[in-house]
Amino acid sequence: MTLVAPLPAFGRADLAEAGGKAANLGELARNGFPVPDGFVVTTAAYERAVAEHGDPGHLARAPLRDELRAAVAAAYAALGGGPVAVRSSATAEDLPGAAFAGQQDTYLNVVGEEALADAVRRCWASLGNERAVAYRRRLGIADADVRIAVVVQRMVEAETAGVMFTADPVSGDRSRIVVDASTGLGEAVVSGLVTPDHYVLDTGGDTVSHTPGRREVVIRSAPGGGVIRESGRVATGATPPAADSALPDGGASADGRAPADGGALPGAVLRELARLGAEVAAHFGRPQDIEWACAGGRVWLLQARPMTALPPPPVGRLGPVRRRLGSVLTEYVPVRPYPIDASTWLPYGPAGLMAQVVATFGIHGAFEGFLREEDGVVYGLVPPRPRPSAGLLAAPFRIAARARRYDPARWTGDARFRRVMAGTRELAGRDLAAMPWPELVRMPRRVLDVVRPVAGLRSDYLPGAGVALLRLRVSLALLGAVPLFGELISGARTRTGDANRALEELAEEARRTGALDADPLPASFAARLEAFLAEYGHRETASPLLVTPPTWADAPETVLGMIRMLAAGPPAGAQTGTAGALDRLLARPRLRRSPARRARMLRRVEAARAGVAFREDSHFFFTMPLPVLRRSLLELGRRLRDAGVLDEPEDVFHLRLEELEAVGDLATAGREHLDRLRATALARAAKREELAGVRLIDPAAVFPPRPAEGALVSGTPASGGRATGPVKVIRDPARFGDLAPGDVLVCPYTNPSWTPLFQRAAAVVVDTGGSASHAAIVAREYGIPAVMGTGGGTSVLADGLLVAVDGDTGHVFAASGDDHRTRAAAAGQAGPKAP
Repeated sequence: MTLVAPLPAFGRADLAEAGGKAANLGELARNGFPVPDGFVVTTAAYERAVAEHGDPGHLARAPLRDELRAAVAAAYAALGGGPVAVRSSATAEDLPGAAFAGQQDTYLNVVGEEALADAVRRCWASLGNERAVAYRRRLGIADADVRIAVVVQRMVEAETAGVMFTADPVSGDRSRIVVDASTGLGEAVVSGLVTPDHYVLDTGGDTVSHTPGRREVVIRSAPGGGVIRESGRVATGATPPAADSALPDGGASADGRAPADGGALPGAVLRELARLGAEVAAHFGRPQDIEWACAGGRVWLLQARPMTALPPPPVGRLGPVRRRLGSVLTEYVPVRPYPIDASTWLPYGPAGLMAQVVATFGIHGAFEGFLREEDGVVYGLVPPRPRPSAGLLAAPFRIAARARRYDPARWTGDARFRRVMAGTRELAGRDLAAMPWPELVRMPRRVLDVVRPVAGLRSDYLPGAGVALLRLRVSLALLGAVPLFGELISGARTRTGDANRALEELAEEARRTGALDADPLPASFAARLEAFLAEYGHRETASPLLVTPPTWADAPETVLGMIRMLAAGPPAGAQTGTAGALDRLLARPRLRRSPARRARMLRRVEAARAGVAFREDSHFFFTMPLPVLRRSLLELGRRLRDAGVLDEPEDVFHLRLEELEAVGDLATAGREHLDRLRATALARAAKREELAGVRLIDPAAVFPPRPAEGALVSGTPASGGRATGPVKVIRDPARFGDLAPGDVLVCPYTNPSWTPLFQRAAAVVVDTGGSASHAAIVAREYGIPAVMGTGGGTSVLADGLLVAVDGDTGHVFAASGDDHRTRAAAAGQAGPKAP
């Protein structure tokens, strides 16, 4: 086995032998980039040392074997025997999703064979240091899966050094290059010891902005080895050190020396950095995080690795159609989809079905291709660009014909609906645990096949729903009664409303009997809860477009949290109801004088409500197969865990359906195939962990700021009225029970499963969504103000902050205690309305 080899002997494919850092540097060196000469002590040398001495932690004091010592000495002599930089290069670092920045050791200005041998041993031992072990555990990387090489390079006595990002790490803008620089060695910048000069460049290297640094510390090579730290005040007047005469030729030339006295980098150096950065990024095919140094007028590249936690590129200015689609998609994709989501429920569930529906009317691409992936993981959401086709010209005629033929009030009698329900019941009754692998792995496709008729049902019945709503709105406009529209259609009987009433009944029993205080739950209450989950447990907690989040049945604690919240007190909203709106409408003189007009208006209200009910109830019924799909995937995950492929059943979410299907029979699958599957899952898990704090899209692109004087946040007015109360930020269903009656619910997204909270909230403020979303409709039904699409309400508004929500204008203001007492008194006088 090769123990020591020149740096250019390795490339990006040699991760196992050279580790991430050396493999990337070797790739650059062999392709002509200005990389200081060096060599690599390979992972084979490390493995021999571990085999001889055991625990890697012991290697810091273990002598190098004669063969390795001789090879290192020869390679060191070939570099000229001068000062070198010695850096760790583990097989799990400098990779997409796993930067390992600063986790293993680096030693600068190492001089002499003995010091070099000691630095190599210490780099080996650093693989087991506490911070590196903790970092690996966070990424789910087993210690046994990681080895370490050591890269040794000729030391660059930098006048100025730093870090360059070939994309803006904050905005994700790929057309910007960000450079941080300071005097001396780059260690001061990468370790955070100094406030560096900060440059933002365009792709040509011209400066877009420059913020001078403070140079609190300067790190330089010390005579005889090691480094020294100088204060910035001393360094400012220091004479720049001469260029290292031992440096090889071939460094990139820059027209002018980099400054050592605190001045800005010359434009020529910045342009050279931009050129090199763009070429490195193009070579590796992704934005790069590059350490660089400038010495004697030459720019050197000291490290290159993929940028981690990089936001998706800005989507730019969106037109009204794309903004509207973006508001829908950000509400329905509130969390990062897993690969299994992207290959199952996303393309074949509600979003995929709606794409088919709109395509039948001549619009393509409205709900397709809106997710961007990198390394097999979704990293960004881009509102799609719908493409009209010639079929759009015939759409009005198709809509009219289907509206006449398909009555939304009778859709549950359609034979296609009955087939979907029958198929769902049949699949739900299957014993997944008893299935052999070949049958089990076909179950996800069977579930997806069951819902295929939904596209036809929706494309046939939605026109009637839309025409009914339009007819009612026109009729109200002729009467000057358009403000009643929202209240009138909110009177539709829906399965969402049924679920909310059932929850209220459970809360009433809990309030009366104290059932929630008992452990275990009383038998009668537990039976009613079980019956509730049997009927409504397929409801999603996070998104109807994803299979990976738990359903209510999977997470009954979410339901108990809602019951606890509802049992805590009477409804907080005014909730004037819909019956009053209908009475006010029918009392208008033109309708009161004409029984025929009155009857026609009643029919139009009922038809519009049937359209609303179709929209809600079709979603309710068509998500009923979702638990079967989720359970089948988790059963596949359990079997892969038992076979040693996955660590937990949920790790199956990191795989795509076609990758699971490729394992035709787990009992006979080759170990090599299963090992590749495991490696894929681990790599995607690391990438997902890297992106944990990265947004799928900048909310401001979808929800442009709507500033108003004095407003804390602003958004789309979605349900009228004004209410005052303390803020309660609820970020996920696990926190439902934290909402108290009278709180202003502030949340990142909503879906029908969140609407029981509206029965107690004084108002609702949501980061995403629009006036036509489920949340807005239910807020109008309960008579509470709602502001949607604030973009960042959950970031600005904190728990306990007293606010006034104006649902008519879409603004949220800070409120005084007097405002809150007035609001509470008014709500008490009005009294609650039964949901």
